[in-house]
Amino acid sequence: MQNSPRPVSDDRDRPNAARLYDYYLGGAHNFAVDREFALRAVSEVPADAMVQHGRAFLRRAVKLCLERGIRQFLDLGSGIPTAGNVHEVAHEVDPDCRVVYVDNEPATVAHARAMLRGREGVAMVEADVRDPAAVLGSPECRELLDLTAPVAVLMVAILPCLVTADRPERVVAGYRDVMAAGSLLVFTHLTADFQPEVVDKLLGVATDAHPLTPRTKAEVEVLLDGFELLEPGLVLSSKWRREGDEPEFGVEAVSYGAVGLRR
Repeated sequence: MQNSPRPVSDDRDRPNAARLYDYYLGGAHNFAVDREFALRAVSEVPADAMVQHGRAFLRRAVKLCLERGIRQFLDLGSGIPTAGNVHEVAHEVDPDCRVVYVDNEPATVAHARAMLRGREGVAMVEADVRDPAAVLGSPECRELLDLTAPVAVLMVAILPCLVTADRPERVVAGYRDVMAAGSLLVFTHLTADFQPEVVDKLLGVATDAHPLTPRTKAEVEVLLDGFELLEPGLVLSSKWRREGDEPEFGVEAVSYGAVGLRR
């Protein structure tokens, strides 16, 4: 069942992770407190470049999903669907694509629903991604997604928000087990395998907005059990099918990226 509606609190006094992403991506759905935090953050760690790397990966991965014939998308932990979001990329190819965004933060959901009002085939669910039954049982998912057909499930930058006690491998499996053959998992995960000093600084900065849990390649591979990874496999997100005309962001990515096929 979908969560019961809750009043949206005024959270203008503290930075919000979804609005920070919006700011870094050039969106307008953020407050002064977010912008001030973002500017302090980039003085210590290139958070803006990291977010840009993630968004560039998402665009490439969504295009691949479209090339493989997928026309329905479930974006878990989407935050505010700001510039370069899934439905914009998908609708450039096929306006009939259906997209469901999911987030558990009431103010973020309210912002997103206001942005998406009047758009056909696009919806926002307020639910906790750790509860696949609640997400998939929501009225929005039941209306827009046909789980007997291939679907793209996006877990971009969301699993580092889950601690070990959340059993992230079970969370992924909860979605994997209902995905039809031919479905795709679009996935990124923060790692300290390559730039531990940078990630350590990021963790210190992120604590005020949302604590993060980086994982090693071996730990990430466990989360991808049951999926056949498409080429080039599990690599830094900036290396995953990078297109020659993409801009340089001034720093290497600190997240793995992959797209996995559900057989």
